[in-house]
Amino acid sequence: MLYNKTSFLCTSSYKTRLRRNWLSLCIVWQALFFSVLTHAATPEQIENIQKAAQAHVLNTIEQPIGGEIVATPGRIDSRVHATDCPSPLLTSSSNTRNTSSNVTVLVECPEDNWRLYVPVRMSISLPLVTATRPLSRGSIVSSDDVTMSMVDKNRFRRQGFTEFDQVVGAKLKKNMKMGDVIERNDVCVVCRNEKVVIRAVKGEMTISTKGTALTDGANGDQVRVKNDKSQRIIEGIVTGVAEITVNF
Repeated sequence: MLYNKTSFLCTSSYKTRLRRNWLSLCIVWQALFFSVLTHAATPEQIENIQKAAQAHVLNTIEQPIGGEIVATPGRIDSRVHATDCPSPLLTSSSNTRNTSSNVTVLVECPEDNWRLYVPVRMSISLPLVTATRPLSRGSIVSSDDVTMSMVDKNRFRRQGFTEFDQVVGAKLKKNMKMGDVIERNDVCVVCRNEKVVIRAVKGEMTISTKGTALTDGANGDQVRVKNDKSQRIIEGIVTGVAEITVNF
């Protein structure tokens, strides 16, 4: 009988300690929970953090010539710790080039000892020559056929034209729809098997002769051409419609 009574007392004591430990654990968790709620960022603080990250991208990322950058900060969890920083928020990032569509910005408040990493989505647009109406293969591009449109760089990774005179007067090598970006491979300013003027330049002296293009080319491209008089095949730079310049 003594054994059973002792066993009962031990069991009862163990259960009591277990309940006390569980109660203590609950109190600790509640304290931590309410502590997090107390120090959680307010909507205004989150907005200020996002604006700081956005401004950092717009002020530090290399701006494309004639283009524009739209920076959209990512969502921030409302449970993060933040305060009304007594001084302007500090921002930094390892990326300052516009070759990436995403940038991670570090936003911090040294006085209150907190920091957050904020992802920022970048949309970079560039002005490129586009068709104003449907155009047929073989047609010569006129100034009325093209316009300048802002095109998302991340969606268009091929080579387009940034100036009208690079396209006007060129021959289309494919059909184009209204709004299509005209690419370098879509036109030829100098076209294969067509007659061209070869300008041979040496210093201030220029001699012109006729030739036949052996390859297609846009402005600035290097093409092969045959001198019709000497039958010699040379290489030159496309400098205009049906015009090739060779520097000696």
